[in-house]
Amino acid sequence: MASLPLGTHHLPEQPPNLQPEAIQQHQHHQLRQQQQLQNEASVKIPPPRSEMGNEKMTKASVVEGNNPLTGHIISTTIGGKNGEPKQTISYMAERVVGTGSFGIVFQAKCLETGETVAIKKVLQDKRYKNRELQLMRSMDHPNVISLKHCFFSTTSRDDLFLNLVMEYVPETVYRVLKHYSNVSQRMPLIYVKLYIYQVFRGLAYIHNVQGVCHRDVKPQNLLVDPLTHQVKLCDFGSAKVLVKGEANISYICSRYYRAPELIFGAAEYTTSIDIWSAGCVLAELLLGQPLFPGESAVDQLVEIIKVVGTPTREEIRCMNPNYTDFRFPQIKAHPWHKVFHKRMPPEAIDLTSRLLQYSPSLRCTALEACAHPFFDELREPTARLPNGRALPPLFNFKQELAGASPDLVNKLVPEHARRQGGLGPFHPAAT
Repeated sequence: MASLPLGTHHLPEQPPNLQPEAIQQHQHHQLRQQQQLQNEASVKIPPPRSEMGNEKMTKASVVEGNNPLTGHIISTTIGGKNGEPKQTISYMAERVVGTGSFGIVFQAKCLETGETVAIKKVLQDKRYKNRELQLMRSMDHPNVISLKHCFFSTTSRDDLFLNLVMEYVPETVYRVLKHYSNVSQRMPLIYVKLYIYQVFRGLAYIHNVQGVCHRDVKPQNLLVDPLTHQVKLCDFGSAKVLVKGEANISYICSRYYRAPELIFGAAEYTTSIDIWSAGCVLAELLLGQPLFPGESAVDQLVEIIKVVGTPTREEIRCMNPNYTDFRFPQIKAHPWHKVFHKRMPPEAIDLTSRLLQYSPSLRCTALEACAHPFFDELREPTARLPNGRALPPLFNFKQELAGASPDLVNKLVPEHARRQGGLGPFHPAAT
């Protein structure tokens, strides 16, 4: 079983240095260009700045809890509000599945129901509310990890921990891709389409309905059920509701998937940074390796320029109006059809190019990405998994269609799905 993925809390984790042979050969042929870029590019990476993202914490009851070591029991009481009866729930910690600077994630079993869950245990600053908890409480979507409940626990040193109890999903897109890479195979295109489509569906929900930017989209933070192939966005430790005019930290998101405006130090970015990250994930699934494997912030920009070309002054202005140190050698964009192998479907190349645009406003939205022809196969009435089983739910849209044009809605909800739901050609409220 896969470990529950761990992303950043407030600082981006450093991705592993994954540079397979194909990338190394590409870099060998462009060595002079690489050196020229690194020597001549005058890029000042702004230092990390703090971001007060948590509100003052309201008074919370503290329950006793043991350290989550294998076999230990963690008990908590739920209910008791609005006339609900109180109920004691106990979890047996089975194994630690991930660690990070913020705490640990462990797999546990509910002794009352036998259900397996994932519990994220985070050291809590008593002065503030936990932003991740606040955001997850409002999330309700098939492609977003669900929070079952939460409780506080203490240690003998009086440290306060927040425990987020979530549904347990055993695999990640990262591990699935690694499986194919280990046997020198490409991920089947049907799975690329299925996984990335669901990523965009989840992003459409958190962007359009919740106003939330995830800020750490990467294969490790995309959970996959190996039986149904349902995908769920997880790890909202870096997520934030973006408010226009309010500054945000730019030192966010794991490096390989970091949007260029973040590298340029933008503080007033939009949810389109998630779209860039998702484009990087799409390219990685198609290639079998990261598209932009930078070894530092500056090198990350070099990797991007080698493929997308040198950004124009206007593109830099769109990414960060305050960035004035523009001095790059002029490198032409590498044709997208040459980035991928010759048999790559043109729809896959077109979608990638629409996601990986320098200008944030030119990137397609998550809903527009869902409607792209690359995913048309998923909308066919006869579409099935390779083993013949039904696809996971893909068309049960909710509030994320609010404000979408009738043409877009009709594209996103195919006729056979509307017939099954007894819907007319345009009925977003009931989809």
